[in-house]
This record gives sequence, structure tokens and C-alpha cells, in this order.
Amino acid sequence: MVTLPISAGLPRKPSPRTDGAARRRRASAGAWWTVATLALAPLPVIAVDLLPPHEAFALSARALDASTLEARFNVVDGYYLYRDKLKFNVSAPTVVGVKPELPAGKMKHDEFFGDSETYRGLVVVRLPLAAAEAGRTLTLVTESQGCADAGVCYPPQRQTLEVSVPAKGGPGPFAMASEGRPAWLK
Repeated sequence: MVTLPISAGLPRKPSPRTDGAARRRRASAGAWWTVATLALAPLPVIAVDLLPPHEAFALSARALDASTLEARFNVVDGYYLYRDKLKFNVSAPTVVGVKPELPAGKMKHDEFFGDSETYRGLVVVRLPLAAAEAGRTLTLVTESQGCADAGVCYPPQRQTLEVSVPAKGGPGPFAMASEGRPAWLK
């Protein structure tokens, strides 16, 4: 608690010493107020045009034959995908478990996920199938997550593609994924 002297209403004459000190304190307080105001002022927002995730990480897939699917992510310059965030599921009654053959990525220290293996450019993933019936259509469901070099990370995305298994001969046509949706929306 601070106790202030009570005067009888008489004007007080400031001494030359306290008058100068008081001015310096007021000037110092004013300078600190200015610095604090500027420090707390909103910083200018730098607009960054980000691509939607289905464009930044374009996904396509095809059946190479009855025992192999190939998924491709075309990662646009300025973006990257996390290797450990890629998940694949093939739904068909005759297909049992899909363990993807992922290529090696490059290590990156990321402020969000720490040291992570990432992909840039074209990423080709092979998905071995137990036995898919020739001429059948398979549903490939992928989950992926990536970021922009601008410091923005996308939520995990789920995309679904319908892939035709070729009857005989070469690989089937590419199926292109349309716009995905956040993975938490099942």
C-alpha cells in the first residue's frame, strides 16, 4: 500500500531536483508506452496464395496388372508430403491387406512434426494386391498430409479413386482423384 502525504490544500513548490527527475520519469514512461504500443500492434499480414490440397498434391492411380496398383502424387513446387502420413486402403472382396512400397524420401526438420521424411515432385507408390480379378473395378482410398514451404500445413486429406484392373496386356488407365476432404470427416 502506498501512503501519500496529505496537504492542506496549499500548492507545493517543486524543487528543481525533483522537477527534473519527474520530467525524466514521465518521458521514460512515455517512451516505454510507445514501444509497448508498437510491439503489441498487429503485424502486417502477408498474403500467400495457397493451392487447395487436391491441386498441391495431385493424386492419380492405375492398375499395372491384377496384382499391383500404382498411386502417384504430383507434388507442386513449394509443397511437400510427409512419408509417414501416407495411408492406403483398397476395398474389394478379394483383396487382402495393402502394404505400400514407398520410395525413400528426404529428411526435413519441420517445426510441426520434428525430423520427418518428406517427398517433393513426383512420388510413385506401388501397392501389391493379393489377387484382384481382371476387369474388376477397385476402390482405392488414400490419406495424405503435406505442407507448403510458406509455413502452412494442411489437415490430413482423404481421397477416393475407382481403379480398373486390366483384363490382359499393359497397365490400365489412370484414374484421377477429385477434390479430397479432411480425413476426420469419415
